[in-house]
Amino acid sequence: MRTENEIYDLILKIAKNDTRIKAVYMNGSRTNEMVPKDILQDYDIVYVVDDTKSFIEDNDWPSLFGEILYMQYPDENPYYPSDKQNSYGYLMQFADGTRIDLIVQSVNYALQHIRDDKLCKILLDKANILPEIEAATDCQYWVKKPTKEQYLAVCNEFWWCTNNIAKGLWREELPYVQDMTNYNVRTQLITMLNWKVGILTDWSVSTGKSSKYLYKWLSEKEWNLFLSTYFDCNVDHAWQSVFEMCKLFENVARYVGEKLGWEYNEKEGNAAYSFLEFIYQLPKKF
Repeated sequence: MRTENEIYDLILKIAKNDTRIKAVYMNGSRTNEMVPKDILQDYDIVYVVDDTKSFIEDNDWPSLFGEILYMQYPDENPYYPSDKQNSYGYLMQFADGTRIDLIVQSVNYALQHIRDDKLCKILLDKANILPEIEAATDCQYWVKKPTKEQYLAVCNEFWWCTNNIAKGLWREELPYVQDMTNYNVRTQLITMLNWKVGILTDWSVSTGKSSKYLYKWLSEKEWNLFLSTYFDCNVDHAWQSVFEMCKLFENVARYVGEKLGWEYNEKEGNAAYSFLEFIYQLPKKF
């Protein structure tokens, strides 16, 4: 795999040798000092250009960056909106393991949007067109302190959706159970865990994409309990994981409510947990 310096040198060399490219800036994890560094991090690069059309029409142009194993053109995907005239992306996986996510942007578009992501670092400005920007920071991704209404809504959504999990498990509808758990109930658990981290850190950290860095602030016991809530498609395993998920949520929600001065709704939680137990013990035949 090519080294970081080799990739940066290549990115800048291509930009310097191409008169269409006016500037280069970078976003993403490689600009974030809080993210652990490793060889598999993507390079999120933006080339600021006169216009995007000449790049889009040149199918061989991406090969300048190396031997491409496979790639994606996100702006060609019919399921997502695009503005090819102003912004066009190339997601490139190279044979040596390197990945570069490259966007070519028009000058006007770049000037309007360069500050959208504060994890931004200017690498080259040949035409002196980019504004001065602050040092890269992940502050816009820090855990945000909730309002009382948000706290109560997350608690209610968690407990309400557990009845759907219960019915799905009783019916042994595992695809439905997985979706309801991961996209509805687990989302509320992760939100509550994030709020606990926010309290512990005075709302000054990001837990990363998909909250993958939660382990940095949770106890080992709590983190392992959280991991145990990811179950396979065995109904018995799923039931036990769901019960553990409920206990974890209840403990964390109580903690968050206490620290922020709000009363956790014990009646709601107890009622929902009792319903889970009722469905768990419900016979399959009547």
